[in-house]
Amino acid sequence: MKVLLAEYTVAHDPALAPEGAAMLAVLHTSFERCGHEVVIPGTGDFGAEISRLAPACDCGLVIAPDHLLAKYTMVLEQYTDNIGCGSMSAAICANKIKTAGVLRRHDIPVPGDAAAGLRVVKPIAGCGALGVRLTDEPAGNDEFSQQYIEGEHLSVSLICNRIVGEACLNFSGKPPVVLALNRQFLSRDNDGKFRYEGGETPIDHPREREIKKVATNTVNVLGCQGYCGVDVVVGDRIYVVDVNPRITTSIVGIAACMQEEIADILIAASHGDAPAAVHLSGRVRFNAKGKVSRL
Repeated sequence: MKVLLAEYTVAHDPALAPEGAAMLAVLHTSFERCGHEVVIPGTGDFGAEISRLAPACDCGLVIAPDHLLAKYTMVLEQYTDNIGCGSMSAAICANKIKTAGVLRRHDIPVPGDAAAGLRVVKPIAGCGALGVRLTDEPAGNDEFSQQYIEGEHLSVSLICNRIVGEACLNFSGKPPVVLALNRQFLSRDNDGKFRYEGGETPIDHPREREIKKVATNTVNVLGCQGYCGVDVVVGDRIYVVDVNPRITTSIVGIAACMQEEIADILIAASHGDAPAAVHLSGRVRFNAKGKVSRL
């Protein structure tokens, strides 16, 4: 097959380009290893490049910051089969307030609203830890405040099956395949600003089953498909703090440990038939630029 891998940051966002390049390299290698032809957009207008290239491709995947993901995924969906998350679910996940509201209505724990005292302020449509800070100052325009939860920062990487048929959510289809439970490394500067430093995968945890169940329920109620990352804080409960309906940096570590090919799983999931489980060997640490080291 001919596969379009449309990664935004490499050509259009220098601050995030190293992460984007690392994710793209893993996918590019996996699809070629599985015998597919890979097409990459040029450096021109990103939407125009997708429109130009997608009609000649059998399927495609958009990797972009959350606030742009739905827009460019919608362009892709007009021309070829999208093997990532659908544009509607991506749009919901990009709005952190709407996402928290959906999860709360389904009894999935999220940090509570916080209008006073020390709290986490984050962009309503943010990407990773960019713009997230611990402060006692009020949220600004296009920001909101949440309760600060003390605990471990982890993430769960999953690939969600597409529903084949009339069902619009993943309740009645084959459940997502959990790729790995990951530890996240976050730092905080003197101004309270958080920074993502990378992670470690796969990890064991005494509450692993509970964490994975919360993550699976989360992507189900949001109707996610394809690769997703669910960020959680493990405290008195398992709190969901972010949902990324796209390829995340954790893929560089997972791919280094996983026997299966990520490309095969993504294509199988787009037909509603991802494997029930994957096989991981060893453990790695990776930084925010995608450099991997074995532990």
